Amino acid sequence: MRALKVAVPATLIMTGLMLCTMASYGKQEYMKKEGVKSCTTCHSKMEGKEAMAKNLNETGKCYAENDHSLAKCKVPDKK
Repeated sequence: MRALKVAVPATLIMTGLMLCTMASYGKQEYMKKEGVKSCTTCHSKMEGKEAMAKNLNETGKCYAENDHSLAKCKVPDKK
């Protein structure tokens, strides 16, 4: 009975965490290739896969226009 009191909430929490982390649709290969650590380097807000292309900031638009390269783009400093 004691183990059940711990196992049920732990299972619910783990399920919730797995579902929430699977909602990330960014392309990690872009981040690895360019060495950036945050999605907000190119995106202004994240609201799902369909909205990602619409929510590009200036850096993201520059990245898309320059064959997916940050070489010609100004990357903002995050402090």
